[in-house]
Amino acid sequence: MSDQIKHECGIALIRLLKPLKFYKEKYGTPFYGVNKLYLLMEKQHNRGQDGAGVANIKLDVDPGSRYISRHRSNASQPIADVFDKINSRFAEAAREHPDKMNDPEWLKANLPFTGELFMGHLRYGTYGKNSIENCHPFLRQNNWMTRNLVVAGNFNLTNVDELFSQLVELGQHPKEKSDTVTVLEKIGHFLDEENELLFKRFKQEGYTNKEISGQIAKDIDIQRILTRSAKSWDGGYVITGMMGHGDAFVMRDPNGIRPAWYYADDEVVVVASERPAMQTAFNLPVEALKEIQPGHALIIKKDGKVSEQQFREPQERKSCSFERIYFSRGSDVDIYKERKELGRLLCPSILETVDYDLRNTVFSYVPNTAESAFYGMVKGMEDYLRGVKRNKILKLVNDINPEELDHILDIKPRIEKIAIKDAKLRTFITDDSQRNDLVAHVYDITYGTVRRGVDNLVIIDDSIVRGTTLRRSILRMLDRLEPRKIVIVSSAPQIRYPDCYGIDMAKLGEFVAFSAAIKLLEENNMEDVIDKVYHLCKEQLSLPTAEMVNHVREIYKPFTAEQISAKIAQMIRPSDIQADVEIIFQKIEDLHQACPGHTGDWYFSGNYPTPGGNKVVCRSFVNYIEGLNERAY
Repeated sequence: MSDQIKHECGIALIRLLKPLKFYKEKYGTPFYGVNKLYLLMEKQHNRGQDGAGVANIKLDVDPGSRYISRHRSNASQPIADVFDKINSRFAEAAREHPDKMNDPEWLKANLPFTGELFMGHLRYGTYGKNSIENCHPFLRQNNWMTRNLVVAGNFNLTNVDELFSQLVELGQHPKEKSDTVTVLEKIGHFLDEENELLFKRFKQEGYTNKEISGQIAKDIDIQRILTRSAKSWDGGYVITGMMGHGDAFVMRDPNGIRPAWYYADDEVVVVASERPAMQTAFNLPVEALKEIQPGHALIIKKDGKVSEQQFREPQERKSCSFERIYFSRGSDVDIYKERKELGRLLCPSILETVDYDLRNTVFSYVPNTAESAFYGMVKGMEDYLRGVKRNKILKLVNDINPEELDHILDIKPRIEKIAIKDAKLRTFITDDSQRNDLVAHVYDITYGTVRRGVDNLVIIDDSIVRGTTLRRSILRMLDRLEPRKIVIVSSAPQIRYPDCYGIDMAKLGEFVAFSAAIKLLEENNMEDVIDKVYHLCKEQLSLPTAEMVNHVREIYKPFTAEQISAKIAQMIRPSDIQADVEIIFQKIEDLHQACPGHTGDWYFSGNYPTPGGNKVVCRSFVNYIEGLNERAY
């Protein structure tokens, strides 16, 4: 993705099921849990670089002993910073008590992050300040173990205002209006109610207060708490939680928008946002991992019992396709295949654009995350050329000579490493013209790879959101090679609608596809369409969310995808370059063919999986017309 956007966070959870001395004896370290948590988080660092946090709960500690530990960081390298802090405590203990460092029980009694239950979070801040207070995990503390709650998640809710009001009606006074605080307090409220219900029951049965605490820990119903808490949530989420006594859960939204995977055996339970991280950290085959089902929660009881239980009625599955195109690590076995297929499916459109002239066309990619799609594109071209060469040879089968045969066999896609991203340049110059000149040199090029004025240059990218980097940097950089034509190929379709489930794409006016459609309406004297959509959107903002529809689709309706692509190419082409520029986008139907299990495509199609999505797109359009530069939810 040449236009960098912030997106989904990452989560990790580990529960050690054996006594701590087991891991020391089998794996040679008393720090098995915290070491594995570090690996899980480091292998998911692509999911969050604004902040990181970890928490740990020790089971069965004596009263008066600290049993919840937490570290968070918003440093420039937050994962390293968090674990440096943790390891510094271990190093200090090693200096003072070298004889105790192989004693898991002593470590548990005297050092933080030596318990059985671990949680990790990686933050990409799509909204709010990047302060330490915005970093997960969040704590809701209480003197009763079973009322302590630690929460972290990869989520965005569209109806925070409604949920906030519900909390106020319950008599609470939340410290801020955000989905994170809302989730924490909502679960916390029903956790409190569950505790009170069980306390009354056990009191009536004659238990003492001290005995009741243990009974509550055994009987607390996590499924019921989550069902009551999430009843009216609208959004995409994977939320992980830990209770002070040792129960834990990971819950996934009813549409399966956000990803969550788990592994469980008799030693450990592991949950993460991405499969390859778990495979690498625990040396697991892909077949051993399971996906948490939409509308379900993986519940891990203190006694080690693991179950997947429904807390909301599952809806039509709409897993985020952007995870497959760009966000998730490309080392996942299925994602790698899907990205290659996305590249392959673009070949017919590319061939048509370069007039099937592959002898005079060079293929490359930018940025590095587009490499898998590039391989698929090259494979598609090779398949096409295999047919071309076969037909040529068959025509000459009775009258062929070695020279002609070599000439035919020599036909192959010309692939080059064209763009190389330099270290980030500090854009400290405030004057726009000078600043843009610096930005134009963020990428360097490989000279001598393109025949000047002869070759087409085809560059594949993951997606085109704003087009800013293409206009300011990449196209100018590519033009220095003096190709005849530059073809930018997006393995994603046109991004037309805002996201509201965890991607930093909430403002319509920032999308180059939307700007192109508006420009086409104006050029064709169709401003009445813009006015009509504005009034429709404005009027329905007073309706119940469930009754809203996506009127913004009318903005695109008068034009074909090809017309909008042509306008985008015109808009992002710098006036001072020589090459012609064309842009090709993936077709939505081909996206679904490549990624059949991940049909969430609302940012491309406008088909939102929850009612809140239609509210957000209408609010976003109203904000655009009224000049309000703010998020629509």
